[in-house]
Amino acid sequence: MSPRPDSPAAEAGVGQGPDGLVIRDYGSSESISEMTSLLRDAYAHLARQGLRYLATHQDDAMTARRLGRGFPLVVYLEGRLVGTATLYPPRYDSPVPWYRRPEVFYFGQFGVRPELQRRGIGVRILRALEDRARARGATELGCDTAVQAEHLRSWYAREGFRVVGETQWAVTNFRSVVLSKTISPG
Repeated sequence: MSPRPDSPAAEAGVGQGPDGLVIRDYGSSESISEMTSLLRDAYAHLARQGLRYLATHQDDAMTARRLGRGFPLVVYLEGRLVGTATLYPPRYDSPVPWYRRPEVFYFGQFGVRPELQRRGIGVRILRALEDRARARGATELGCDTAVQAEHLRSWYAREGFRVVGETQWAVTNFRSVVLSKTISPG
């Protein structure tokens, strides 16, 4: 699968931290199967709670479709894929009114390998998403998660997100809260 021609994958966008963590734009050399596996692993604890996020069961074709609709990031540590997220531009046909707004970019397919969660990698991915959204003119960064996922809602609140709505996706078995964070213009 090739990224969108106007996606960040066509840009350099490499950032390496002192710990060797590399956050960069998705490239055509990435393995879709590896991305799917990473997402399933990252969301497995939510599946065990009975929450049917799309990432808990999506196949490679769905992963490719979701990557192709946005600006995906990949995260590597010591040459191993350990995280990902996809930034999406405003979608004027979205069932979520907040995601239709021209100043709002939102993200999904956000995951970190389970054994590396709670080590700051997610925060670093979030900062990269903010930077990329800001560079595209966004003043809000949105996302959504299960109403029942209190630990995720608390984490997002600590990161400056507020609740701006709710939605029910056709592919999930739960209602989602729609969250957003104001980001300063670029």
